[in-house]
Amino acid sequence: MKLIPEMTDTNIPYKKEAEIAPTKTEQRSFPSTANEIGRDDWFIPYNNGTVLDTRTNLMWSAKDNGSDIDWANAKSYCENYRGGGYKNWRMPTQDELAGLYDAGKTNNNPPTGDCSGNYYLTELIHLTCCCPWASEMRSHSAAYFNLTYGQRLWSIKSLGSFTRALPAGK
Repeated sequence: MKLIPEMTDTNIPYKKEAEIAPTKTEQRSFPSTANEIGRDDWFIPYNNGTVLDTRTNLMWSAKDNGSDIDWANAKSYCENYRGGGYKNWRMPTQDELAGLYDAGKTNNNPPTGDCSGNYYLTELIHLTCCCPWASEMRSHSAAYFNLTYGQRLWSIKSLGSFTRALPAGK
């Protein structure tokens, strides 16, 4: 059981995690009708089109948007996604996408368009091209993560080749 510090004026006593009720924003809004349909190490797929990463407690869509997309449309896609019946989807960070990368796993789901395949992440997430957009941005550039080479990259936000939207949420 994980210990969580409780701040006081003079000391920091610890409480067991089970004694601390999650706040409303910390509670997951997962429908109780979702059933686990398998496992791949720390990833658990559900029959509602979602995949839970048990290391980060982050829920992923089981598939990307399926075609080339620029950053603004990818952000909108993620925020308006309603997979699994949830409403709290968002565009993931580069760090969160990097957490999907696993050089020991080849995702053999078929790519689309000019994409070549050989993405290194669990097969439970169907990625149709190498590079999901990330939420970080600066001026005219935005971040993405290359799941073929395990690289954190930046490009102009209007790039619409080889990039995908992959919704995530807590």
